[in-house]
Amino acid sequence: TWGIQEKEMLLRVLRRVTANQRAGIKAFSTSANKIYPSADEAVKDFKDGCTIAMGGFGVVGIPENGVWALVQKGIKNLKIVSNIAGIGDWGIGWLLQRRQVSEMNASYVGENPVFEKQYMEGEIILNLIPQGSLAERIRANVAGLGALFVKAGLGTCVEEGGFPIKLGKDGKSVVKVSRPRPKYNFGGRDYLLEEPFEVDYTMIKAYKADRNGNLRFRKTARNFNPDMAGAGKATLVEVEQIVDELPPDQIHYPGCFVNRIYKAATISRKIERLKTRQEIASTSAKNTTSPQLKKADIMRNKIAKRAVQELSEGMYCNLGVGIPVLVANQIIGKVDVDLQGENGIIGMGQYPLPHEVDADLINAGKETITEKIGHSHSCSSAAFGMMRGLHLHMTMIGGFQVSEKGDLANWIIPGAKVKGMGGAMDLVSCGSKVIVAMEHTGPGGVSKVIPECTIPLTGKGVVSRLITNLGVFDFDEEGLVLMEIDPDTTVEEVKKSTTAKLKISPNLKKIKYEQFLLQLYSLYH
Repeated sequence: TWGIQEKEMLLRVLRRVTANQRAGIKAFSTSANKIYPSADEAVKDFKDGCTIAMGGFGVVGIPENGVWALVQKGIKNLKIVSNIAGIGDWGIGWLLQRRQVSEMNASYVGENPVFEKQYMEGEIILNLIPQGSLAERIRANVAGLGALFVKAGLGTCVEEGGFPIKLGKDGKSVVKVSRPRPKYNFGGRDYLLEEPFEVDYTMIKAYKADRNGNLRFRKTARNFNPDMAGAGKATLVEVEQIVDELPPDQIHYPGCFVNRIYKAATISRKIERLKTRQEIASTSAKNTTSPQLKKADIMRNKIAKRAVQELSEGMYCNLGVGIPVLVANQIIGKVDVDLQGENGIIGMGQYPLPHEVDADLINAGKETITEKIGHSHSCSSAAFGMMRGLHLHMTMIGGFQVSEKGDLANWIIPGAKVKGMGGAMDLVSCGSKVIVAMEHTGPGGVSKVIPECTIPLTGKGVVSRLITNLGVFDFDEEGLVLMEIDPDTTVEEVKKSTTAKLKISPNLKKIKYEQFLLQLYSLYH
């Protein structure tokens, strides 16, 4: 027999459900009505102008059949919340090609020339969001949180606002700019206020589901998908397999967050950047006949080879995109560390042999990789929680510019590249050691190590150590300090290539590379 308290609680729940239904917010669903015959049926109630959260990282974990159903339905003016803007001819790219999207909320858009063209011609709104903040903002919707406080973006245009989110048709005039974020101080530390995303529907991809909506994901196809499940009025899940029941201890995400399930009619297993050890060795051999390619290849591997020496036994280290991803191939046999990627893998290995390639196993640069013994996979919010909570010892990241104060710029070159910050702002703001690995100069010999960064910042005073093809640099109150120098370089050459204030350490050493360059490729066989 129910008492008065139980009856009052039930009445409160019923009132809330009724109010939510009237407001267009999702109501409870049961296992009996979750399985849909097709993606077309699952998106039947989607309307023009709706906001859709969509899982995936690169081309991995994308609900491709659901996206194609939106194309077929022909709805317009869609607002998309996703880590990426897809590629030109697949996934979200299908919608962009047909001009069905009016607004993108993403952390990285650099692989889609269709999107870039539409943004530069003033056809679409672009809200760029640090990747970890994006994960938490959508998760806050799922969890019913009213706001969250993050460090990512402090001292950048994320905090200050003013980034052009919509351009005029001439590609130069600015129609609309980003809003500033309020800043708060807790315990002597500054944070930015971020609000949850408001979305109508969520579309995600899982490997397997049972009839109750319980989900299993596969390798790095997990990424943003679990974080987004439960946002909006309904969550649609595209799966490769539907079974009657999943064993409880094999369930990655419970069915109460899921409203509609459909089986994928097509499974593409698309690979964005196929990398194999044999391919790298072959490229190296070819480059011996091309001086320009050989020089670039040698330079990048030289920087990565020195970066490896920053790692010590038992470390957990995040590898960002660019030169840092080469570290995974150069560490074999040297030191036992766990390399983490912002897409949720921890324990990544080197590039695979051709027979080891797995489309669901990539690094943060969307390149195919292998897994180390003892590896694991997590969702995106957990991956960034590892960084934000100082559970990783170090981050290695690429750069466009580094200032004498340790400021870093690595996510956009105005007028030339519209890429997005990805997870870089989250990585450099967390407080762990930040190693920047980059070329010392750009095209025409222009210095990238300068007094003040001239392009939008990723973070202020965040660089702990800079490693370039010319040397290793630390920072003090006066500027850069050259600690180690490349054996083939002179101090005068370093000074000539550096416009930042520079001191030479009284204990200056020559970099020791152990074994050098193309000999390294013997490890790939």
